Amino acid sequence: MTDPAYPAPVLIDSHVHIDDASFDDDRAQVLARAAEAGVRRMVVPGIDAESWPRIAMLCARHPGLFPAYGLHPLFLGRHQPAHLDVLRGRLLDGGAVALGEIGLDFYVEELDRGLQQHYFELQLAIACELDLPVIVHARRAVEEVVLALRRFPGLRGVVHSFAGSPEQAERLFGMGFHLGIGGPVTYPRARRLRELVSAMPIEHLLLETDAPDQPNAGHQGARNEPARMLETLQVVAGLRGERPEAVAAATTANACRLFRLPTSR
Repeated sequence: MTDPAYPAPVLIDSHVHIDDASFDDDRAQVLARAAEAGVRRMVVPGIDAESWPRIAMLCARHPGLFPAYGLHPLFLGRHQPAHLDVLRGRLLDGGAVALGEIGLDFYVEELDRGLQQHYFELQLAIACELDLPVIVHARRAVEEVVLALRRFPGLRGVVHSFAGSPEQAERLFGMGFHLGIGGPVTYPRARRLRELVSAMPIEHLLLETDAPDQPNAGHQGARNEPARMLETLQVVAGLRGERPEAVAAATTANACRLFRLPTSR
């Protein structure tokens, strides 16, 4: 809960799956808790063709939610070549602030890496054609993701839940990409990530929750939700030796600029 005498900073959750079925019974209460914590706008990425209409309807009902549409590598078995045409048509209709969640996942060994790369690069080409930012998943595949992004000069976006090296981060910064930082940074054992966040250029930092996944330290095993981004903000500000309000203002401005969101509430 926030103290009404000290209003929460205005925050944007740059990556939250608020359409997930785990929120079906209390989504209104989750959104209310988020607003009380200062999280008044959220980017909601799609993962497969089935999710896109659901996200579109949800965002139409809640003005603070902004849709993104993509084909996520973890759900490779659900994707069909025709879905790329459907995706392009949906993006052309307007309303989407990004193409995503897309990317590569080499953690799950049974996922066909060549097919992942195929869908990833075709979606990157669509993003370039339509001048949309991309929301990128890169689990155990940061190097391969960086190499793929380099083949599309001028592309912009965010590598969400970044878990790569400082050198890979620098290469992403050089291409104009952002890093999405959420629950993992709240764990003291995440020393490499915390060192990176403490020193990285603030203009490349976005805050996220990835809710209902990736809960913060102290909430292991629980469903994550956007209101907990306030805890992440406090940790990030502490690591950087900056005021939470300053980090909130910078990351909100970054999200507005990347996703072309309105700057006012």
